[in-house]
Amino acid sequence: MSKLWGGRFTKQTDQLVERYTASITFDQVMAEEDIEGSLAHVTMLGKCGILPEADVEKIKDGLHQVLQQIRRGDMDYSVSDEDIHMNIEKTLIDLIGPVGGKLHTGRSRNDQVATDMHLYLRKRVVMFVDLLGQLQGALLKQAEANLDTIVPGYTHLQRAQPILFAHHLMAYVSMFERDIERFVDSYKRINTLPLGAGALAGTTFAIDRHFVAAELGFDRVYENSLDAVSDRDFIVEFLSNSSLVMMHLSRLCEELVLWSSTEFQFVELDDAFCTGSSIMPQKKNPDVAELVRGKTGRVYGHLVGMLTVLKALPLAYNKDMQEDKEGMFDTVETLEGALRLFTPMVETMKVNRDRMRQAVRQDFSNATDIADFLVNKGLPFRQAHEVIGKTVLYCIQQNKYLLDLSLDEFRQFSTLFDERIYDVLQPENVVNARDVYGGTAAVQVTAAIERAGSALSNTLSWVQQHASTRS
Repeated sequence: MSKLWGGRFTKQTDQLVERYTASITFDQVMAEEDIEGSLAHVTMLGKCGILPEADVEKIKDGLHQVLQQIRRGDMDYSVSDEDIHMNIEKTLIDLIGPVGGKLHTGRSRNDQVATDMHLYLRKRVVMFVDLLGQLQGALLKQAEANLDTIVPGYTHLQRAQPILFAHHLMAYVSMFERDIERFVDSYKRINTLPLGAGALAGTTFAIDRHFVAAELGFDRVYENSLDAVSDRDFIVEFLSNSSLVMMHLSRLCEELVLWSSTEFQFVELDDAFCTGSSIMPQKKNPDVAELVRGKTGRVYGHLVGMLTVLKALPLAYNKDMQEDKEGMFDTVETLEGALRLFTPMVETMKVNRDRMRQAVRQDFSNATDIADFLVNKGLPFRQAHEVIGKTVLYCIQQNKYLLDLSLDEFRQFSTLFDERIYDVLQPENVVNARDVYGGTAAVQVTAAIERAGSALSNTLSWVQQHASTRS
């Protein structure tokens, strides 16, 4: 059978061209969105008197039949029908006859595909906000359970200052909060309707774009028809936001890999989220964390690829823009898989508090507090810094730590030292001395957990408010 658009052509499309240009192998994931948009469009055509009501009802009934076929897995997709839009329209015509061809009145595949992607992506953005909130919840539970767990804080992967393990986890809660904010903010640009723009210039039919927007739950319509069919900013923004989420996950992955190693032994990941070795029976590998870390580059690649496709395209639609979908679909799948695995992996993670405490007592991460002690005694910080540097060097040479030194040993570097230095150096006191907003003191971390809990409640409320777009 000839193409639905084949009237202009005198030859059949070369089979290689059909295979190369078809998108049905991947864009079929938008089948339900395509029907959702078509139902709203044909309802509008009837409301505006463009199609008789009898035709509208017949088309709507046929679309519901096609939808049930798709949901049952009975849809026979054909490469010769190119894409999801043409496959559905062809199936509709086969079901209800030529009247099915009236569905395309007043629209183009250009504004139709853009609408499908907006519908598809807004559902996934709500899902990702939900999944990020769930991950935050898992981190908050671990933080609440570790408000008295002290761990070395690092810079340059060298021990720097002791902090609460809860404080460390809360850093990721903050990162994911920014990710949530970015997705929520992007929703208003995703939730803009392009349908009604036609191929690029609008349509001669007296359609009602705002009615369609209301039917589909869009907040607004595109102001310019050229922009409506050529805009892929919302996909670039989604890929960018997803890349940031993956980057944050990857940083946490790296720490989980380090922390679960024999050298650190700070945490143990549940067996359900690790794998073994085919040759070394003692191995327990943090493969989930490693693979999420690896897949980060995959998502970055989709972002760069999309930007490259768009960088020199003239207005309006060009076939290049078919390349907008596979990267988007793969990013959705990759990010969803990572987030669904990460939450239970964090929830079931065991924290080795004793090993963390041992690590804090076997380093010089409390050295800054000695300098602060001397500064409070009136010594300029630069001089205090030099004093402590020499003190630490002495400890290294003597195979001691700061708390191992006698008062006489301290006083050989400065006569300002007194017995209070031993209290200053206790890990709990070092941590709780950082009692500033955003600091690692227990009172500040407790307050941060409370604030994060309130923010999470707001996130869950937003998800519930927009949950209808996920159905």
